[in-house]
Amino acid sequence: MRFFKKSRILVLVILIFLVLGFSREASAGSIILNDLKGKAVNLSGYKGKPVILFFWTTWCKFCRNEIKTLNQMYPQMKKEGITVFAANIGESNNRVQGFFKDYVLTFDVLLDQEGKLANQYDVIGVPTYIFLDKTGQVILQAHSLPENYQSLLFK
Repeated sequence: MRFFKKSRILVLVILIFLVLGFSREASAGSIILNDLKGKAVNLSGYKGKPVILFFWTTWCKFCRNEIKTLNQMYPQMKKEGITVFAANIGESNNRVQGFFKDYVLTFDVLLDQEGKLANQYDVIGVPTYIFLDKTGQVILQAHSLPENYQSLLFK
């Protein structure tokens, strides 16, 4: 009887921790997002490569400037072995596709409609860049693309 009471208490404590969010075990690699074509992208497939995650929204005027910069710079970044994903936070596929109807994009756009990826990286505000080294570790969070992004990613 005593064992039963202790195990109930243990189960309750575990449930409380889960509800309060103390079990943030999911890594970015375990989060799968769709791109604008509906293709699932698993970020774990990019370990071993430096990655820039750019979090943005269509209504953010500063995001628009950063998207233009990324669009111009991405061909060179790709040659350098850097992968770039622009993760739109909380907006529908139709809205994001409408936003890009006049753009020819050079990088992939992911839809973080529920904000899972943004939450995983504690993104507060847009635009936000997250720089990941080859091991998947965050090396910098910034609101604009630093000029020395190569030296940061290839330390």
